[in-house]
Amino acid sequence: MNAPQNASDSSNAPAAAPDAKARRRKTLVALAAVVVVAGAGWGLYDWLVLSHYEDTDNAYVQGNVIQITPQTGGTVMSIMADDTDFVKAGAPLVQLDPADARVALAQAEAGLAQAVRQARTVYVNNGSLNAQITLRQAEVSKARSDVARAQEDLQRRQSLSGNGAVSKEELQHAQNQVDAARSALAAAQAGVEAAREQLTSNQSLTQGIPVQENPNVLAAAARVREAYLAERRTALPAPVDGYVARRIVQLGQRVAPGAPLMTIVPLSHVWVDANFKENQLRNLRLGQPAKLTADLYGSKVEYTGKVVGLGVGTGAAFALLPAQNATGNWIKVVQRVPVRIALDAEQLKDHPLRVGLSMDVTVNTQDRSGALLADAPRAQAVAQTAVYSDLDKGADDEVARIIAANAGPAARAGDARQTPTRGDAAAARARPVRTAAAHASGQPQAH
Repeated sequence: MNAPQNASDSSNAPAAAPDAKARRRKTLVALAAVVVVAGAGWGLYDWLVLSHYEDTDNAYVQGNVIQITPQTGGTVMSIMADDTDFVKAGAPLVQLDPADARVALAQAEAGLAQAVRQARTVYVNNGSLNAQITLRQAEVSKARSDVARAQEDLQRRQSLSGNGAVSKEELQHAQNQVDAARSALAAAQAGVEAAREQLTSNQSLTQGIPVQENPNVLAAAARVREAYLAERRTALPAPVDGYVARRIVQLGQRVAPGAPLMTIVPLSHVWVDANFKENQLRNLRLGQPAKLTADLYGSKVEYTGKVVGLGVGTGAAFALLPAQNATGNWIKVVQRVPVRIALDAEQLKDHPLRVGLSMDVTVNTQDRSGALLADAPRAQAVAQTAVYSDLDKGADDEVARIIAANAGPAARAGDARQTPTRGDAAAARARPVRTAAAHASGQPQAH
């Protein structure tokens, strides 16, 4: 019984081996087909989709870090903002001791008043010199009369000298009188010329301009404006809306012009500098859209941005100690170029970022019609503030008040035509003050 069973098993073994090999071959072929299909699918996906995107995690939030520095020296009296505080543009941040600036302003105002009064003296001298010329001319006329009279007296005596009626001594005396009269006439004429030259010299300082436009008055007015500005600059305002990032100044500290006191960062105007590899730049263009995520919020918060600038050099090129590649031991390192990406302001309001945060950036490079570099200058300012433009507001009015108080009635009336202020707008502010002063004095306006 055992012999026939062993014979059947041995006959079935050769038949089972080809079946196992066939199944294994089919499995390998199916696996290879799956790998080929997967590879082809991945290649197609890479060609159609992934090739249109460039991404990097070497990106960081950047922003304007504004240093608050004084324009004049002084001692810190008060500090109105601290770290992490929000400040509005124009709000006072630091107040310096204004005592020295006020003293300097008072000195400048006194100097302006003195300059105006000295200029008035020069204008008044014109009338005095004209009177002197008139007096000298009268003296010339009198001297001419004396010369004519002396010559007539001499001629009469000369006609009588032949008869012996006039002595030689008397004749000589008459001749001396003629000479003396002629000397007096020459002296009077020289006095007229000297008075005219003095009048001409004095008129060179006054001709064509009122007291208010005298160069000495204008110089003194400029010193008043300078002192006025210095007094206003003892209060340091915030140039923009932002957050105090770092406060260095302390109470009682003596600060010098230009010393950093605190730093303000406007978080509503931040951007991202994404450092792409140099072989990724071939597809990047200005204006391409970008998607960004921050480690702060995770992948749930996605920012939309736009490429607004491509760096003109690698980071290593602008490093403090740039690499020296012309050496014997050299290893090629892939360089990175910063690419600036602007962010959506509305998204920043909902999810504010901080300067220096890490970002993941993906740029859609499908549209490559944009430029590689900017080809036109910027039409508007990158950043600007109007906070400091109003610091001298009121300086022209102060100058006009001092001049009106010291220029005299006639000069105050003349101020309605001429002003020492800078620009037509400042002149328009100053004219009503000085015209009112002229009317208050009861004097007619000069023409």
